[in-house]
Amino acid sequence: MRNIRLEIEYDGSNYAGWQVQPKGRAKTIQAVIEKTLRKILQEKIKLIASGRTDAGVHARAQVANFFTRSGMKLSRLKIALNGVLPEDIKVIRLGEEGPRFHSRFKAKAKVYRYTILNRDYSSPLLRNTVYFYPHPLDIKLMRKEALALLGRHNFSAFCAAKGKEKNPVKTIKKLSIIKKKDFIYIDIEADGFLYNMVRNIAGTLVEIGRGSLASGSLRKILLSHRRSLAGPTIPAKGLCLLKVKY
Repeated sequence: MRNIRLEIEYDGSNYAGWQVQPKGRAKTIQAVIEKTLRKILQEKIKLIASGRTDAGVHARAQVANFFTRSGMKLSRLKIALNGVLPEDIKVIRLGEEGPRFHSRFKAKAKVYRYTILNRDYSSPLLRNTVYFYPHPLDIKLMRKEALALLGRHNFSAFCAAKGKEKNPVKTIKKLSIIKKKDFIYIDIEADGFLYNMVRNIAGTLVEIGRGSLASGSLRKILLSHRRSLAGPTIPAKGLCLLKVKY
């Protein structure tokens, strides 16, 4: 059996997230790729992903692996896959791994980016990949407040499914807020993420940037473990999985 690793880029706008849903109730990224692999390899395929992305979330380099008996060359498989997959899902890399490689359990960290279009008019071309926010934001204050999130903490205050997460303690290794012309990029690298954690952190930072939350609020919210004190869950369309580190 061969263990094949995929790196996948996708626009999640038209999908109910990554994970296959019971009885195919909704179209998902995983279901589309598995169906394509079955068609090409003529065998049942089960994809193992580094993690699930939610409905409307995008990925620049999602990682998944699967086992196969096929001897097809990877270069040929890549061409075949991208020839059948829809335009909003493409495989950017293929590689063969050892039998113990597991996309989820071997991952050491993931990097997510939340993109905000910060100007007085929206973009028809970017409407599915950015969050449009037309009001001024205090980037310096957002950066200062964000420092409280670095390190290992209980992030229950930023989890949208309180009680469903087995371990709310995660380590944020890096967090940067980058301003480039009309765009604000919130990049977060962590060893794991809770449900809607990045979108909730980004929503809280926007509230700080617009002046709705005072200086020092982010640390207080973090230590409270109370979701009700944090900012809103801003739209999924602004979120993208940039990289999975092994």
